[in-house]
Amino acid sequence: MSAEGSPVSAHDDGAAADGREARPLPAGLRPQTLAVRSGLGPSRHGENSEALFLSSAFVQPDSETAARRFAQMEDFTYSRTANPSVRSLEMRLAAMEGAQAAIATATGMSAILLLIMGLLKAGDHVVCSRSVFGSTIALFGKEFAKFGVATDFVSQTDVAAWRAAMRPETRLLFAETPTNPLTEVCDIAALAELAHGAGALLAVDNTFCTPILQRPLELGADIVMHAGTKFLDGQGRVMAGALCGSTSLIREVFWPVLRTAGMVLSPFNAWVVQKSLETLALRIRAQSEGTLAVARWLERHPAVERVYYPGLPSHPQHALAMAQQSGSGGAVLSFVVRAAGAEAARRAAFQVVDRTQLLSIAANLGDTKTIITHPATTSHGRLTEAQRQAAGIGQGLIRLAVGLEHVDDITDDLQRGLATL
Repeated sequence: MSAEGSPVSAHDDGAAADGREARPLPAGLRPQTLAVRSGLGPSRHGENSEALFLSSAFVQPDSETAARRFAQMEDFTYSRTANPSVRSLEMRLAAMEGAQAAIATATGMSAILLLIMGLLKAGDHVVCSRSVFGSTIALFGKEFAKFGVATDFVSQTDVAAWRAAMRPETRLLFAETPTNPLTEVCDIAALAELAHGAGALLAVDNTFCTPILQRPLELGADIVMHAGTKFLDGQGRVMAGALCGSTSLIREVFWPVLRTAGMVLSPFNAWVVQKSLETLALRIRAQSEGTLAVARWLERHPAVERVYYPGLPSHPQHALAMAQQSGSGGAVLSFVVRAAGAEAARRAAFQVVDRTQLLSIAANLGDTKTIITHPATTSHGRLTEAQRQAAGIGQGLIRLAVGLEHVDDITDDLQRGLATL
């Protein structure tokens, strides 16, 4: 936190876009209020809605000031190092997560890239859930293996497996909870204790829950990662990512890397996501309520073999999810269609997906429009069959990211395909 108790960005001085001090907010505000009120103060024009600063460079008053600002990277000089719209988003997201600071990136995957580049070097070791997003597995297991960073993938839910995978050179534990697409839930507090006991850090991908349902830092995590492309935007418009954590990590570890490597968020995308955060609580709660209703309907359907959704009592980590996720299962579920054998399962899953007339067949999630996806051939399509099997991604698995349509219209659309199986 800053001296006034307000979260800061990776390079924040607490001032508004024109250099004036932002009006301090009262202490103890809840995430729903912070989503509307936190960020930079208005410019000299006094706008009530946050301004959009579409500028790659900022004019300096004189050479001496320019030299000082470029040397110390204070205030605004060039949008690769700081931009008012990006800064305001960072402040807002940090406030909502209960973090001291945040740093925004171009995508969720670039946030993980920044995490690895900032924290790790050749010879370091990572322990990661084997149930995370397919691109995350590829980034840890393939791309960074080229540079001498080793990763062991373990069961998301088995703390003993995480402990057994630890080495003296382990520097990072990375978890995604709930996971994409099987919605497995890890015990954040238990993993934080394990990491800290070994001198490592715990990073948690909070994309599915957002700070409205879950705040990993309060449970002991060191870093929160977001794919802002998903629920933070919430309408499928822009790409965005972020890391939230302590001021020392954000400013001293991650920001120098971002400044050099340039995986920065564009001002326009930052402005879109910041404005979307104002309705995040309303969207997440409405979509989660609808997802629970769809999950209950699917669980009763004779053509469905299994439903993966933390809000259902049948989910293996239901009690943990309810404790960690504010009593909500979130807005993403997966289900398996009944079929004998991988080929038949794939044909059946394709048939269900292709018979829909309302739902969007797409690879995104978190949109106000419900999206249906076949993970084995999309989000996890680049993995080997062995990796997919280890992650539990079968050919009969379908992921559903529930939007804001009427629940009965969603189930009616699913029935068009399920009825034919």
